Amino acid sequence: MGIGLIVLFSASYAVAQVKQGDGLYYVKRQLIGIWLGLIAFNFIARSPIRSFIKIAPWLVWLFLALIFITLTGMGVNVNGATRWIALGPFLLQPSEFMKPALVLQSAWLFGEWTRLSWKVRLTWLGVFAATLAGILLQPNLSTTALCGTTLWLIALASGLPSSYLAGTAITGVLTAFVSISINAYQRERIVSFMNPWADARDSGYQLVQSLLAIGSGGVLGSGFGLSQQKLFYLPFQDTDFIFAVFGEEFGFVGGILLLMMLVGYATIALLVAIKCRHPVKRLVAIGAMTVLVGQALLNIGVATGSLPTTGLPLPLFSYGGSSILASLILAGLLIRVARESNEAEIVPLRKTRG
Repeated sequence: MGIGLIVLFSASYAVAQVKQGDGLYYVKRQLIGIWLGLIAFNFIARSPIRSFIKIAPWLVWLFLALIFITLTGMGVNVNGATRWIALGPFLLQPSEFMKPALVLQSAWLFGEWTRLSWKVRLTWLGVFAATLAGILLQPNLSTTALCGTTLWLIALASGLPSSYLAGTAITGVLTAFVSISINAYQRERIVSFMNPWADARDSGYQLVQSLLAIGSGGVLGSGFGLSQQKLFYLPFQDTDFIFAVFGEEFGFVGGILLLMMLVGYATIALLVAIKCRHPVKRLVAIGAMTVLVGQALLNIGVATGSLPTTGLPLPLFSYGGSSILASLILAGLLIRVARESNEAEIVPLRKTRG
């Protein structure tokens, strides 16, 4: 998060100076999100995980309602997508907060699957489907895919029958195909991903500028603050394409080090999950790791041209209060699972006669 704040300062300063009249505008607002996120992080890390699992159903219903509110004309449209709700000067993105809520509730559902009736199972599977549909209609295919993949991986880790998993995987792929077929902008992204240079000034513009930024960084980078593409060439340089700025300034070596940090984080999270004996808590750890690391890899894949262009932020790097809050909540859940796994069991000693 500290590295992300430094990179955000470099990526956003010039644009903030021109658009807002204050080069630190985005950094200041990000610091507010970090402050609130650290409060939530510490509260979660110090509270029993079972208390959050108990309120998870209500959180899912709350954020599901807010997601559908964005579709009723009350949402704020930004760059053609209606994903936000205005709260005074701040924008709330319900789909970001839905991620930790889905992790908690799906961990409970799939962790207790054998003990639940089919009525309860189908009810929550229907709620999950409605959640994915609501996010897809915003439209937000990338977040829909991330949430769907997270649910599927949690179900896989719980040991659900392969027939259920295969059926949902096929349904997910077909849904993505239909969405791409209906939405022209998604088809354009697929085409531009295949050959961004064919239309470098229109549909392929974002990816071309990102590739130019990363390629300009070379092995060691141009140096902190010396990115040229961030100066009104690279779009969304403080959010979706912040990794391109990082790659230009810190080069191939910096990118590899960042990937190593992600691999280290994922490894530790998996060790926490393996060590945890409680099935629901173990699935919470797996879900929290999947969202944070998976989203980061998707963002980097987009910036490097390995994946079609999507609108996913880079966790703990990209500007956005909702994103930083959700990321710190997920990190807090992971640490809480680790703490509870390390708690020693108290074994009563039998009294023996001397």
